[in-house]
Amino acid sequence: MNRLEGRAALVTGSTSGIGRGVAEAMAREGAIVVVTGLGPERGAQIVDGIVAEGGIAHFVEADLSAGGAEVRRLAQKATALAGRPIDILVNNAAFLVPPHPMTESTEEQIDLVLEVNIKAPFLLTAALVPGMVEHGGGSVINIGSIGGVDGIKFTSLYGASKAGLHSLTRSWAAELAADGVRVNTVAPGPTITEGNEDLRPLLEKLAENNPDRRTGTVHDTAAAVIFLASEDASHIHGVLLPVDGGALAT
Repeated sequence: MNRLEGRAALVTGSTSGIGRGVAEAMAREGAIVVVTGLGPERGAQIVDGIVAEGGIAHFVEADLSAGGAEVRRLAQKATALAGRPIDILVNNAAFLVPPHPMTESTEEQIDLVLEVNIKAPFLLTAALVPGMVEHGGGSVINIGSIGGVDGIKFTSLYGASKAGLHSLTRSWAAELAADGVRVNTVAPGPTITEGNEDLRPLLEKLAENNPDRRTGTVHDTAAAVIFLASEDASHIHGVLLPVDGGALAT
């Protein structure tokens, strides 16, 4: 039996990259998947691909930088399309600014990073958790980053937002475990996706220092998310699971 059969999952930022890989993997495991992000054409393409493979998927266009009303609309629309409460929430969407000295960060950049990377996951989780609790539990998986654990030059703004998300994971796990909601983090290292092939030489150079000497793939991260979302991880709360080839270990 598929590990997520009969469950409904919402994956933010799932029109490309890691989010897309997670959504597609969840559909293959039997979940009803709600894909969300910007760009209805890309969303429709991903949904069509999932359906062609025998899965069930829907798309909701949502801009997580637009504030609380938009986030709550996403929660309501996703639940309605799934036809049941959302059992699995993957907070993957993130606003990533190019590496730069902290003295060059603008207030607009700071506001956008915090809006998308912290405020939106907070509000979306708060909107969906009551439904999880009412129907016996659920799983929230935050997509963090090893950049939220280690200090990495010129990425202080993004790293701080991911460190904040890691902290929310621990606090929410402590708060929600008794209600049957598990909260965990997956923290990828340098990962090659279809959208960053131009960065492959840089990412591979960074990975040379990893114990396993390779970059991550979308499949690597998706597999970790599937594990944490499944009953195989029923006694796991509040962990940060690096998918980084051993980078944090060294």
